[in-house]
Amino acid sequence: MTRGREQSEQTAAQLPSTARVLAQLIRPVLRALPVRALGATGAVALLIAALPRLLSDEPDPWSALVALRAAALTFALGLAFVLDDPTRDLTSSVPTRRILRTTLRVALVAPFAVAWWTAAVLLIPSKIRPPVGDMTLEAAAAAVLSLAAAATALRFTTEPEPGQRVAAGFLVVALVSPLALPNDWGMYVSPTEKQWGVGHDHWAMVLVGAVLVWAACGPEPVRRRLLGRRTRVTS
Repeated sequence: MTRGREQSEQTAAQLPSTARVLAQLIRPVLRALPVRALGATGAVALLIAALPRLLSDEPDPWSALVALRAAALTFALGLAFVLDDPTRDLTSSVPTRRILRTTLRVALVAPFAVAWWTAAVLLIPSKIRPPVGDMTLEAAAAAVLSLAAAATALRFTTEPEPGQRVAAGFLVVALVSPLALPNDWGMYVSPTEKQWGVGHDHWAMVLVGAVLVWAACGPEPVRRRLLGRRTRVTS
């Protein structure tokens, strides 16, 4: 009982310290965010979402669905750069764990992503707009999958900025998957087809799987953690 109470007190004491460290990291993390990549992909994605309205006075629901999916994919490509860290060799040995640093990055980008998605949805005319909740699930799955791929690259490689390769691989997978996946899975059907509900059950599974992969790849690799500890001990 005493040992458990001491552990709980130590955990409670560490929480304010962690909050203070994260607060101190906000400014440098903001400076390190890939603003150009996010801004460029966000702008192009909004342009894609606006195409049905721009190209036709009476756009059809299928073109609106394709445009919104393409916009979500384009923005997800930009998210592949969020975890890039040019100073990775230095930050791998700092006391703050990498999973906290990367979570802070994503937390700072999240309001921008929400605002962007709201704008993209509103660019689709309301008469032909696909179900917003289901499309938000697809966009969230694509976004988290991109972040999970970036986290995996950081976990298993020493490359400080894998975003470009991750984005290229993610784009290839996104273009091939509609052709490779069975139509019965319903992940790329229209709302009028009966597989729509089943397809979004699969999208939910993709989202959960991406979250789990991201969480598993969040910590620093064991070798890098040991190297950081040895560096701090020798110094």
